[in-house]
Amino acid sequence: MEIKQVRMGIVGAGTWGETHASIYAEHLFADPVAICDMNEQRAREIAEKYGIRKVYTDYHDLAADEEVDAVAIVTPDFAHADIAVAMADAKKNILIEKPLATTREDIARICEAVERNQVRCMVDLHNRWNPPFNTAKQEISSGKLGKPYTAYIRHSDVKWVATDMLSWASKSSILWFLGSHSLDSLRWLLDSEAKRVYSVKKEGILKELGVDTPDVYLTTIEFENGAIAHMENGWVTPNGNRNINDFRCSVMCTEGMISLDLSSHNLIEEVTEEKASVPDILVSNMVFDRCKGLSYESIRDFVDRLADGREFRVTLEDARKTALAIIAIHESADTGVPVDIEY
Repeated sequence: MEIKQVRMGIVGAGTWGETHASIYAEHLFADPVAICDMNEQRAREIAEKYGIRKVYTDYHDLAADEEVDAVAIVTPDFAHADIAVAMADAKKNILIEKPLATTREDIARICEAVERNQVRCMVDLHNRWNPPFNTAKQEISSGKLGKPYTAYIRHSDVKWVATDMLSWASKSSILWFLGSHSLDSLRWLLDSEAKRVYSVKKEGILKELGVDTPDVYLTTIEFENGAIAHMENGWVTPNGNRNINDFRCSVMCTEGMISLDLSSHNLIEEVTEEKASVPDILVSNMVFDRCKGLSYESIRDFVDRLADGREFRVTLEDARKTALAIIAIHESADTGVPVDIEY
């Protein structure tokens, strides 16, 4: 069976926009044909490096390009909706870096545009491709551990991510940046929707460093199937931590449990005269100059699903419900009271 290549456009020429470009350039079923960024020089650098033929500085011009079949939106958390709607209206299939959007209005706008134009849309909630989490999902789904009862997940970053890596951290929160993955993972592992959340936030450390966003959120989540979970997300793990991520998860079921430790594992360690570190072997690692980490596999899978026509492994409804639950967690942390999630 001959499969036509998916002609990809990319909006956003930052670090992760280049990641998308590299994956499409090596994918047998993809052809990166256009990239767009307000910083034309940066976009041209990526275009030259990966053989991308067209460079735009206005996403409307990319949307009007009939050669583009699908578009990856690789812009900051809060800057997805206008671009996604424009691409849907131009009949482009869409991959959006998580989250779907950060307001109820923007979530609704994107979903309406996708449905009205009958295009396909996936949000890159890539932790489902994480081998330990995927294995845990298989084990829980088998039933041999009984039914999910309680869960705990901690997904945090060192301070450097908020202070140095992201120029826009003050316009977002750790809940959008990592909590989206945490909440989607819990929904997936527990096979249920979150119905009620209670969250407490703490702030001060990052504000003193010039980044106006909360340091940490501690959240209790009640699920429709009766399971309860605790979710911890912070941006203030010490920079000396052996891994950028501090990532742990456990699920206790009625007849067993499964536990994951992805950040302080003993599979590999590197020690220099200055520090000890744990090289990344899961998220964005390279094998023989090819992207092999979980955050790459989800992008590849988007192209694969466009090529074979099968359903995305993260549906638009998954992304919508995850984003609405994160909004409810923010509301609970701001008001100090539990919040019932409105879907």
